[in-house]
Amino acid sequence: MMNQGVNPDEVTYLGILSSCWHAGLVKEGQDYLNSMIEHGMEPEMDHYSCIVDLLGQAGLLLEACDFIRNMPICPNAVIWGSLLSSSMLHGDVWIGIEAAKSRLLLEPRCPATLQQLANLYASVGWRNQVAQV
Repeated sequence: MMNQGVNPDEVTYLGILSSCWHAGLVKEGQDYLNSMIEHGMEPEMDHYSCIVDLLGQAGLLLEACDFIRNMPICPNAVIWGSLLSSSMLHGDVWIGIEAAKSRLLLEPRCPATLQQLANLYASVGWRNQVAQV
């Protein structure tokens, strides 16, 4: 686009990142986020959320955790919910527990997150934690 004199804005990048997520294009999504930054734009939560979704969908949960930890803005409940969903999809109990706890710090009474956390604890036989949830 830029070679043709068109300067994409934040909304354009969001559309591109969302498309990468839907197509499972991990490397391309990361490259576009970097391109956005290189062109002087500050990604917003929605841009970061697309990358977390993209990494999670691809099963790259450790990379998603690292990405979240290194974001220049504090992750919100949507980001943690995305990681939680991906961890459930790919069967990573420990990352799921971390994501659920982080999400509950932001939304303490979220019934879906509480249920998912209880299910994660039950899957490893931690009955006392299930009862606490």
